[in-house]
Amino acid sequence: MSKGIANMENSESNNAPLDFIRAEITEDIKNNINDGRVHTRFPPEPNGRLHIGHAKAFCLNFSIAEEFGGKCNLRFDDTNPVKEEQEHVDAIMEDIKWVGWDWEDRLYFASDYFQQMYDWAVQLIKDGKAYVCDLTAEETREYRGTLTKPGKLSPYHNRSVEENLDLFERMKSGEFPDGARCLKAKIDMASPNINMRDPVMYRILHASHHRSGDKWCLYPMYDWAHGLEDSIEGITHSLCSLEFENHRPLYDWFLDQLDVHHPKQREFARLNLTYTVMSKRKLLKLVDGGFVSGWDDPRMPTISGLRRRGYSPASIRNFVKKIGIAKTDSLIDLALLEHCLRDDLNETSPRVMAVINPLKVIIDNYPDGQVEELDAINNPQDPDAGTRKVPFTKELYIEQDDFMEDAPKKFFRLSVGREVRLRYAYFVTCTGIVKDANGRITEIHCTYDPATKGGDAPDGRKVKGTLHWVSAAESLKAQVRLYENLFTNETPENTENDQDFTANINPDSLKISENCFVEKSLADTKPGDRYQFERLGYFCTDPDSSKDKLVFNRTVGLRDTWVKMQKQE
Repeated sequence: MSKGIANMENSESNNAPLDFIRAEITEDIKNNINDGRVHTRFPPEPNGRLHIGHAKAFCLNFSIAEEFGGKCNLRFDDTNPVKEEQEHVDAIMEDIKWVGWDWEDRLYFASDYFQQMYDWAVQLIKDGKAYVCDLTAEETREYRGTLTKPGKLSPYHNRSVEENLDLFERMKSGEFPDGARCLKAKIDMASPNINMRDPVMYRILHASHHRSGDKWCLYPMYDWAHGLEDSIEGITHSLCSLEFENHRPLYDWFLDQLDVHHPKQREFARLNLTYTVMSKRKLLKLVDGGFVSGWDDPRMPTISGLRRRGYSPASIRNFVKKIGIAKTDSLIDLALLEHCLRDDLNETSPRVMAVINPLKVIIDNYPDGQVEELDAINNPQDPDAGTRKVPFTKELYIEQDDFMEDAPKKFFRLSVGREVRLRYAYFVTCTGIVKDANGRITEIHCTYDPATKGGDAPDGRKVKGTLHWVSAAESLKAQVRLYENLFTNETPENTENDQDFTANINPDSLKISENCFVEKSLADTKPGDRYQFERLGYFCTDPDSSKDKLVFNRTVGLRDTWVKMQKQE
């Protein structure tokens, strides 16, 4: 029994529901198509960084290969030297590995196959199925027709095989300028599918390639290259997003003209997420226009941006699993992605105390100069996480929002005359306040009850509020970057009066607080470390952070709107 069949039967025995792609692969294995093999690929173009939508695609390809005992290749579709860079190749590989997938020794590039593709194009010319066309790009669009009007034959459609071979060779040798000629397939100018109306196979581009240098000035179009790359690599199931559904007949036509292995292309709905743009062109505009700091800006939906923000690989994989695979496009609520993130961080992130908007508290009856080490729980969700020591001193910081001078009855935090619990420490009662010349509160004075250390009062009295805090003398100063959605509109592309999508950018998507204080336990934090700042949310150490200046990004707040939405339903 093959590993693929064994995995398939295990899936069926568990009564696991199969999406339409897995169901079809299951049938293919039962029917011994491709000898029961399953071989997928993820083919990014190295002209930008991967985003959460790409994560859906590569998680699907790698997970299907894993589930059915098959293989998955990483192949770069590097057929456009004008927009592609080695920098993007390296970043894409880093992103995929970080999310948790490994292509092992199966790293390929479309440019590896340029000569073979060229030879196959020559074969189509010899078979009378391709010709060199001198129409400009604008004329080509005009000759192609519309959805309601058939196209018309190019005046160069009936060139002889000999002339086409000669011109194609001269195109390859660099004799003609960019755009002077192209190679087209002879299919059907009256086809209802515009993609089948003599599509362009090759165009002239005098541009240096990041891998092949100046060896080529003739580059294949995606539709010609895609199926051939799959065929060369022995791919069995070529999984694409839904916009390629109308390209499938062309994918099949090219392979049918050659005596080659013919993979099966199938399409699935791409990911659309609220408050997010997924177009690589639009993401590039955000970067080039200075709307964000770069591809890894924590407000970007790129994998590098999510990583810098503090997302975990497990949260991304779980999100992709939850949304599943469908045949029709839909809009997924960003709250679901954040729910998957909280789910993971709640289990894995150590708790620490930090104060973002500090207000000084002085405990008048606490001994001067005393530093008391109190036990604090690292993660209540993980019994093995243990405890840490948190220093307690006479002067502390609490959040400004945790104090109100004239507090209403239902305000359960600190106010004059009220008693609250300090997390892991003591009950304290506010006895007075100090204001500056502008009437701003600068200090709060309190007394503490030594009998309440780390627990309840011996006399049984209760308090309704528990506040987080840090020692003023024994804490570390930090910068905290507070991120919100980059766009104010749930669907950013929808604008009034045909405005550009950037009109929906949220001006408050980033706020920086320079005067924050965190526990001394974070002195050795490293970029990428994730924490729950108690009562404030989840935070991640930014790559800009150093021992001289700690920098933390807010990953996500504690409030889970997705859970609330599900309860309402």
